[in-house]
Order: sequence, then structure tokens, then C-alpha cells
Amino acid sequence: MQLQRHFAYYATTSALLATLSGCGSMHMPSMPSMSLPSMSSLNPFGDSKPKASAPPFEVEVLAINDLHGHLEPTPFRIPDPDHPGQMRTIMAGGIPALGTLVAQERARTPDFVFVGVGDLIGASPLLSALWRDEPTVDAMNGMGMAFSSVGNHEFDQGKDELQRMQRGGCGSNRPQKACKFARRYAGAKYTWLAANVIEDRTDKPLLPAYAIREFQGVKIGFVAAVLEDTPRVVVPSGVVGLRFEDEADSINRIVTRLKGMGVNSVVALIHQGGETPDHFAVQDCSTLRGDIVGITRRLDPAVVAVLSGHTHQGYNCRVNNTVVTQADAYGHLATRLTLSVDKASASVVGVKANNLVVDATALAPDPAMQKILDRAREITEPVIKQPVAQLAVPQLTLDTPGGNDKGSGESTLGDVVADAQLAATRIYGAQIAITNRGGLRAPLPDHVPAIDNSVSWGDVTASQPFNNTLQVMTLSGAQLRTLLEQQWLRHTNAQFVLQISNGFSYRWKASAPVGNRVLDMKFEGKPVRADGAYRIAVNNFLAEGGDGFVVLKEGTNRLAPGVLDSDALADYLKASADRGKPAGWAQPQGRIVRVD
Repeated sequence: MQLQRHFAYYATTSALLATLSGCGSMHMPSMPSMSLPSMSSLNPFGDSKPKASAPPFEVEVLAINDLHGHLEPTPFRIPDPDHPGQMRTIMAGGIPALGTLVAQERARTPDFVFVGVGDLIGASPLLSALWRDEPTVDAMNGMGMAFSSVGNHEFDQGKDELQRMQRGGCGSNRPQKACKFARRYAGAKYTWLAANVIEDRTDKPLLPAYAIREFQGVKIGFVAAVLEDTPRVVVPSGVVGLRFEDEADSINRIVTRLKGMGVNSVVALIHQGGETPDHFAVQDCSTLRGDIVGITRRLDPAVVAVLSGHTHQGYNCRVNNTVVTQADAYGHLATRLTLSVDKASASVVGVKANNLVVDATALAPDPAMQKILDRAREITEPVIKQPVAQLAVPQLTLDTPGGNDKGSGESTLGDVVADAQLAATRIYGAQIAITNRGGLRAPLPDHVPAIDNSVSWGDVTASQPFNNTLQVMTLSGAQLRTLLEQQWLRHTNAQFVLQISNGFSYRWKASAPVGNRVLDMKFEGKPVRADGAYRIAVNNFLAEGGDGFVVLKEGTNRLAPGVLDSDALADYLKASADRGKPAGWAQPQGRIVRVD
């Protein structure tokens, strides 16, 4: 089935209608109808008392965003009810727990729809990525997802692969990964939507722009968009032949069309987001900032709520009295959007939202989802055990000579990981790679070193377990200095010093005041110029200002090729060994020098 390009999501195929059927049904276009007045309204002697209008009924929209193929739960920080003002870490997300939550929410009301807000696939852990994210699509099918905004990572492998993920089949650009999770990949039963992705060849939308669901005779529209800057954050080959138009303009254009079809209220699914200092559980926050704020302010008033994504934040805010939410990432949260619907006016008259924690320790696993996860683990485990390469030394460690109180902060593992990330991003223009010490979780290998210095896929993923993706951006020399100075805003010693790639070096003085500790920086042996421009590769955690490195949020000309840090490390180790020069050293390479 070809993706439908410029007409409504109420597709003509009976299979798609069956998938999306239920208590809320897809709306087929019809001719306008005329209502005749009742006999009592024509009778001047009839009952003159006004009839009480029916109370509003409720529709629940459950939404997730930025799942990124996370089939298993991961650590997530939530408020600690036993210690007000403090946080505690739980294991959240994972498809078994998420499947149970979706089923519980669906059972609450017959007027229910489960939706996504983009990046359901792409930049995924091995359990999903090794099998072209087909396990994740199967899981969303099993949970009864109706539709999803497309995200930027859905374009990581290009529009042809996105179309394969939609319609099914094995004709992938990575045939060694496609149709290996199951003998036949049937495709997504839900539909990816986007009003603002236009195919240059046809000058028409690549994907359906909207969906209409009807609840108790009232039609509600769902219009989707992905960030206009997608070409700047995706490898160019992923979006060739496509243009990405303004999010608000594109949505408003569709809203006007929907009004002519009798749709008075619309929910926007926008894969673009913002940030707030408020916690995900704060109701109606007013502190939201970022691109989604400006987009929301320009939307047609018929848009009653905005479900957002992309920035991996959990929030429940209002912008110009419009509810704007996001459900963090990786399935940690699911947003319950409750719409109060008035039958008389056929419109939404009230909106409230709650972010629900997908607590993997409290929710019993859904059997069907557990089966998908078990299958993924079963076929992935042999791959994890596969040897990757041999090192030049028995083990790369996190240790810095002299210890954290006296050392420079540089480590042998940090040197190799930074070099690997630079090697993976040179093709995208990177000159320097910088990675955070907190992202290195275990020595390589993480067990008693093997006699032959070998490491496996399991060793690589134990060392780099977060499945961060690499981004490339431009910083000035002055911003690069600020980045290094920000290392000591939260930590006073060398424990969390950034790890840097070959070709870049600097000296620092521990006794100098915070903000003035960097003595000098060199790139390829020459002093770094304050007004110079340098292409820097970092992981997405740092790129978003993680660990307090907020200057990275100022980086320009960003590119997000979707390369996983673990893949970059494995590829580098293998390439080095294949050249006859295994990676690694017994001591750090002196790129970071502490003078006192």
C-alpha cells in the first residue's frame, strides 16, 4: 500500500478502517444534511420550557512521544512522596508496562484513542535497532495505536524506508536487518501523519496531514507536523527531495479545511517542543519556553490542545490558555489528555491533562508485549555476545592518573571513546569530539580482562549503555572555552572532566577561580581563536545542555545523523584492529594537562 499523500487519514481500505475502528470511528465525508424542526417547536401552544442540554461527555487521548525503540525500562527520576522536595529513581517505560497502562486507560472510557507524537523509532537500543525497529512497530500495533505524528528520526534512513515501515515488506536499504525479527514484516497498522512535509517532485504532502475521529456523533480532528528544521538535524540523504514547511502555517491550513467538514475542534500533534524548570507533574505550568511556544501562539483557536515532543521533557503547561504537553521520552510517561465535548455545539469545551508515570515496578507486564520483548532478547543475545575487536591493552579504564583530586581528568577509555565519536562524525564535518565522563559507565571490557584483549558487543554496550546519538554543531572558540569552564560549575575536582578527541588539547589550573581555570586551548597544534568557528561532535544529552553544559544549546548549524554512541565505538574498535593498529593505550594521551 502506498502512503497516501494529500488526502484525509480516513483511508479507503477496509483493513485500515478495521484497525482504527472501535468506539471512536473514522469519519467518511458526506453531503451536508438539513434538520427539520420538531412538531413541538412548530406548535405555538407547545411546552415553552427550555429543554436541559445534555452534559458534556469525555474523550481520552493517550499520547507518547520519543519512544526511540526502547522496549525495556530505563531509569527515571520522579518525586519522592516520602521525602517532599526530593527525587527518587525508578525503572520506567518498557513495552510490557506501557502495554498494561494503555489497556487500563482504554478500559476507563469507550471514547478513547492512543496516539504518538513522533520519534517512535530511530536512535534505538540494540533490541530494536538491530531489527530495523520492527519490534517497536509490532508493539505499537499490539497496543492499538491509531496514528502518530512523524518525527525527525523517522527520516534517519530516508523516505523510502519510512514508507516501508508504514506499508511493510522486506525491501529495506539495510536488508541484513529487515524482516529478521519476524519472517514477514507487515508494516504499521497505525499511520504516520505530517501536514508540513512536502515532496518536491509532486508538490504534495508526503504523508496524510490529519485524521478525524468521531465520538458519540461529534467529530474531532488530529493534525500533525514535524519540526520545520528537520533538514538541519537529519543526515541530508534522509530528507532528499523533501521540504519542511512552517508548522503553524501548515496546521492552520488544514484546520480551515476541517472546519468545512464539520470539525470544530482539533488536537495538534507536533514533533517540536520546549523546556521548563517545572516538573512533569506540575499542572498548567506557565514557564514553558522554546519553539513550541511560538508555534502554539500562532495556531487557529480551533486547536484546543497541543501534544508535543522532540525535546525529551515532561511538562503540562498552558500557552495562551491552550494546553501544551510532552511525555518525556523512552516511554517513561504517557500523557492523558481529557477532552470535555459538548454535543449541542459539536465542540470541545474543556481540556485537562495529566502525565502518567509508566512505572515498570508497579504495572504488571502485558503478556503480548512481554512476548515481543522476550523474542527481541532471544535473537539479540547472540549478537551481544559476538566479539567486536581486540584492544591494544587488556582493559581501558575510567581512572585518571593521580586520582580525581590530583589528576587531570583524562582517562584511557575517554580518549578512545572521543576518538571513536570523531571518526563517526568526520563525514558530517566534525573537527573535535567531546564526551561526558558520566556517559562512560564501565571499563572496556567491563569484566576481568580477556587474555587476548578482546571485547564483545555486550562490553561495548555496558560501557556506553544510554544509546545516546551523536550531533554535530558549530561553536566559536569563545564558546568552546565557556564549555570547558562549565565543567567546574557543579564539580570541584577532576571526576567529571569532559573527555576530548585527538587533535584538541588544553591546560587547566585547579587553584584558579571557577570560570577562569582554562589556561589555553590548542587545535591541531595551534591556539584556538576566540572568534574562530569549530565543528564539535557531542552526544544528544550534552547537546541539550545536560550536566549543566548549557553553552552547547547555543551551538549553530546542528546536524543529527542518528549515529548511536555505542555503534560509533564498536565501528572504531573494529576498524582499528582491521588496520593492524588495535585501539587503546596503557596511559592517557596527555590531551588534558593539569598544571597544579
